[in-house]
Amino acid sequence: MGDVWAFRDAVGGWAAGGAAEPAGELARQLGLRTAVLVEGASDLAAVETLAARLGRDLAVDGVCVVPMGGAMSVGRYAALLGPDGLGLRLTGLCDEREQGYYARGLERAGAPQDFYVCVADLEDELIRALGTDRVEEIFRSEDELRAWRTFVNQPAQQGRPRDHQIRRFLSTRSGRKIRYGDLLVAALDLDRVPAPLADLLGSV
Repeated sequence: MGDVWAFRDAVGGWAAGGAAEPAGELARQLGLRTAVLVEGASDLAAVETLAARLGRDLAVDGVCVVPMGGAMSVGRYAALLGPDGLGLRLTGLCDEREQGYYARGLERAGAPQDFYVCVADLEDELIRALGTDRVEEIFRSEDELRAWRTFVNQPAQQGRPRDHQIRRFLSTRSGRKIRYGDLLVAALDLDRVPAPLADLLGSV
């Protein structure tokens, strides 16, 4: 697992203008065949948690999930990792509103349009799969019920749908989205995995 994180770090450095060689050497050492491009660390946590629940070791399968720090970086990452870069197969997960960035980025990189789209975002998919009552139970188990109730009583939250409030709450503290990317997936019934996430893992 340490080498996978080293590869992610090397790719991030390369994308920021650093050398290509460290990423290329680590890809060879790891036997990577596929890069799964996701927007950020919460998506990474969700994908890897579900893979583990399904008994998958993505690294053994030659797969690495790569967080890009935002959908607008997909063109850069696709160029580095795809046909004209490391030659990895590219797939990924994106939000509906960011679909155009993925389509254009993969097209410019000469890669197939092989990505899976969440209606709003991955948190929205997970909340709908679990139901808002179950998510609130998770808040309780994580000792965040008081913080959650304080949040929903704020004037700006009055009248908003509960699922929208939950999505906003997950973004109000640094690291919370990443933490709940893991926790929400861990709480899923495996026959209720959101289609974009299930289809992504079924494809790699």
